[in-house]
Amino acid sequence: MKSDTSIIPPELLLQAYRAGIFPMSDSRDDPDVYWVEPRMRAILPLEGFHLSRSLARTLRRGRFRVTCNEAFDAVIDACAAPRLDAEDSWISHRIAASYRELHRQGHAHSIETWQDGPGGTEILVGGLYGVGFDRVFCGESMFSRTSDASKVALAWLVAALRRAGAELLDCQFTTPHLASLGAVEITQARYLDLLKRALIPAARRQAGGEPSAAAGAAAAGADVTAAGAGGLPAGFAALLVDAAAAGLSSSPGNFIAQSLTHTS
Repeated sequence: MKSDTSIIPPELLLQAYRAGIFPMSDSRDDPDVYWVEPRMRAILPLEGFHLSRSLARTLRRGRFRVTCNEAFDAVIDACAAPRLDAEDSWISHRIAASYRELHRQGHAHSIETWQDGPGGTEILVGGLYGVGFDRVFCGESMFSRTSDASKVALAWLVAALRRAGAELLDCQFTTPHLASLGAVEITQARYLDLLKRALIPAARRQAGGEPSAAAGAAAAGADVTAAGAGGLPAGFAALLVDAAAAGLSSSPGNFIAQSLTHTS
């Protein structure tokens, strides 16, 4: 039987995420994907991000320039590159191509961290990417080429999602790195409850609506190419406006540190 090398259709990817499932591959060159529904799930509560003193200092000093969706292709390539602590990447060429298409349609996003390099050029030194819909962001992978680069990207992600009114930041699997930043492990059943709640419009919830299997099924069958595309980019842009209004346009990292300190 011939392996499928076409991209995963964007509508299928989004329906899977709305059902609490995500794809992986066994290696970079593996043309096949398998769908994962872990028994235990890692999430990072948006009000529970752990901003250490050293990370707050890094943010305030502005060691990195931080952007959103400026270099999605480069971020996913860096996340898929070989690592010392892993034999091979689960981000296959097919998966990477699938998320690039999802990004073109406005449903996959990246946060990038940059530093000055030789000759006055900027170098991409860290970042992350994931899938956004409704009030949910599913983080897929992150990378760091220098100390704190991915932590700063994650801090900006949390601040931007808060600003956008998001409710759920999915980290898929827990790691010591994520746990040190506030990630916790919950059962898949609990994750699905939180996911269903985040798929229900806030106005409907305020009117007394509650999560239900019917609501989850309706969300999965909706026009997924049009739903929930602007959360992270809109929240990121709003943070820059807020920083400028606070007189910190030249030091937005200082504003991010303040916002996370006040609510952590």
